Amino acid sequence: MMNHSMKNQYNVKPGTIIEGKWHKHRYIILKELGFGANGIVYLAQRQQEYVALKMSDNGMSITSEVNVLKSFAKVQGSALGPSLLDVDDWEHSKGQISFYVMEYIQGPDFMSFIEQKGPSWLPVLILQLLSDLEKLHDSGWVFGDLKPENLIVTGPSPRIRCIDVGGTTIKGRAIKEYTEFFDRGYWGLGSRKAEPSYDLFAVAMIMINAVFPKRFSKTTGGIIQLRNQLKQSKVLQKFEAVIIDALEGRYHSAKEMRNDLIKTISHDSANRRRTSRQTNAGSTANGQTMNQQTQSRVKVGASRQVQQKKQKKQKKGGMVETFLLTVVILLFYAFYIFGQLI
Repeated sequence: MMNHSMKNQYNVKPGTIIEGKWHKHRYIILKELGFGANGIVYLAQRQQEYVALKMSDNGMSITSEVNVLKSFAKVQGSALGPSLLDVDDWEHSKGQISFYVMEYIQGPDFMSFIEQKGPSWLPVLILQLLSDLEKLHDSGWVFGDLKPENLIVTGPSPRIRCIDVGGTTIKGRAIKEYTEFFDRGYWGLGSRKAEPSYDLFAVAMIMINAVFPKRFSKTTGGIIQLRNQLKQSKVLQKFEAVIIDALEGRYHSAKEMRNDLIKTISHDSANRRRTSRQTNAGSTANGQTMNQQTQSRVKVGASRQVQQKKQKKQKKGGMVETFLLTVVILLFYAFYIFGQLI
């Protein structure tokens, strides 16, 4: 659901200067980054700094998102969302519009990063995401509209960051924003109540989406269709047990899911090492067998050579003996003839 009316009404073009009514900070609009039901986000510049500026004609929505970002700032060690920099109003020729300014998080989105780096990075990023979600849930919030488009991977050391906190909801309330593919209600696997298991369902669907970027359509729906989809991917089969538990709402906290994912990764790594050792052992055994066979052949060859030499010597010896015997017989015969003549 896009806010086309607001987009058409204000039509903020690149180069437009936004000046806050109260704080008097000036921002130069560079380009549009995205827009949705609750407003439009622009890339803007203040002095030498790039920032993300979100404006909306819904003052309550702006207030809610600002409160979320303020809450994030209180969570120590968390990189959940962008830092809040400014909140103000802009007096426009067509009226007044509220806006807030936040840190501009640069980097590829989640799907682009996985496409570039490969699926081996999937569990690494998901572990980071689960760690951040744990802190968010502990502070009383559920992200709600969790999807790859709302995840950016920053660098140089890859770090996942959440953007667009418009769907973030206080625990216990109804989810206010969602995207069908990542919504458990759409798949018939739970309610749209803001609780940790709602976000964890979305995490499982993000893992599936990473392997099936075109987002297959719902047919039968439910866990059966999603199970069948998992069986089509060798990458996902490694994490099938964790994904199924998240889809069926068995996890009560992000920490539980994270611990199971770590165990799965460790088990897979151990299996790989075991297979590698067996392969190396097999190669060594084969090498030893081949060496033994080679040595045996060498011994047999050497034995044959000795026998052949002996046979040659014996043959030569026999020939010499035959020759000498022949000479002796001829001499005796010569003496016999000579005696007869006398």
